[in-house]
Amino acid sequence: MGQIGQESPSDSAPPQNNQDTSILGQPAQFAIDERANELYIADGYLNKRVVVYDRNTLQFKRGWGAYGIPLSQIDNNPTTAYDPNAPVDTQFRNPIHGVSLSKDGLVYVSDRVNHRYQVFTTAGQFLQEAFILPATLGNGSVWGMTFSNDARQKYLLTPDGENNVVWEVLRSNGQVMGSFGHGGHQCGEFHWVHLAQFESYGNFFEGEVDVGKRVQKFTPVDLSN
Repeated sequence: MGQIGQESPSDSAPPQNNQDTSILGQPAQFAIDERANELYIADGYLNKRVVVYDRNTLQFKRGWGAYGIPLSQIDNNPTTAYDPNAPVDTQFRNPIHGVSLSKDGLVYVSDRVNHRYQVFTTAGQFLQEAFILPATLGNGSVWGMTFSNDARQKYLLTPDGENNVVWEVLRSNGQVMGSFGHGGHQCGEFHWVHLAQFESYGNFFEGEVDVGKRVQKFTPVDLSN
């Protein structure tokens, strides 16, 4: 998993072009499908799409917008301000902040300022979406996601840099089961928690940006005994 970009497009950034697959629009994150040898890119801070390329040749293979719409139907106009009382947005908003692949072959996309993630097949077919604290304003509530370390990946762990928590979400239906952390600069506290990842030993790592500028490691604790 990789992370590049900035929190908003610069004044000198070119206009959105969600139809041109020869150039990217400030991508935010990528994920690699080892079996298919494909590179998935959340594109991103300027554009509003997911694009997939061959990992070796970087030849474009496919791409889509919110709800799986084709690239030709993605609006290239600047996005208006988020309104929690407006109808659900039919397009992604900037930034498309994360893309993650589950073990069962699904594609999870973080639509940060729309306070939701959407789930797709690897072919781009829309399956479901879930919202997390949709009344949140500012930088939005769904900054990324990683999967719990069990074989079935039962939970999503979703960093939220606006509310400075990590949400624990049931992957089957998007229900929020809990959260941990709060704003601050001490150990266990967050400032703009930006991305997160489990490693093979079961430890959880999160990274913070802005003046956070750090990585913290958490070890899961079994409280059932």
